[in-house]
Amino acid sequence: MTELQTHPQSAPGLREKGRLMSSSEIERTLVRLAHEIVEKNNGSDNLALVGIHRRGVPLAERLAKLIGTIEKRTIDVGTLDINFYRDDLTTRGLRPIVNPAALGFDVNGRDVVLVDDVLYTGRTVRAALDALIDHGRPERVQLLVLIDRGHRELPIEATFIGRVVQTTNREIIEVKLEEIDGSEQVLLMEKIG
Repeated sequence: MTELQTHPQSAPGLREKGRLMSSSEIERTLVRLAHEIVEKNNGSDNLALVGIHRRGVPLAERLAKLIGTIEKRTIDVGTLDINFYRDDLTTRGLRPIVNPAALGFDVNGRDVVLVDDVLYTGRTVRAALDALIDHGRPERVQLLVLIDRGHRELPIEATFIGRVVQTTNREIIEVKLEEIDGSEQVLLMEKIG
């Protein structure tokens, strides 16, 4: 694909500027992150992962499997469903809306890793933290993102980062995951016009 070509599966008004991660690079990054989580949490005895709907969910599920293999135990995984979850694609001023849903486990006293695909302004993570606290009081909450693209509007920082990608406000990070999109890659897109 030539540079700045329109990507057929992307949102209208965007063109592909470059591929940041292939399927194998995503997998290697998740393996590294799984080991970092285990190391930082001194194992997995009190650990639970919570994926932010939409692409944070399959990432959390994959990480839980990887950690489970490392630690030889099952890791609890939950989901937080937040509208406007792709904060980097929304217009300024929109606030993510949280839909209450059962996590499937008790968060009280747990070390929770909140998982999302892209960290941009921090508004989605802020809404997810509010929703998580509505479910109980975790011992500790850590944030894991596949891509940190900067441009924070809130004082939110990820504990675990797959890759830092400095972007302009005209650029968009598109994470494609097999479970949702039928393909696996991370693309740097640019707004047309």
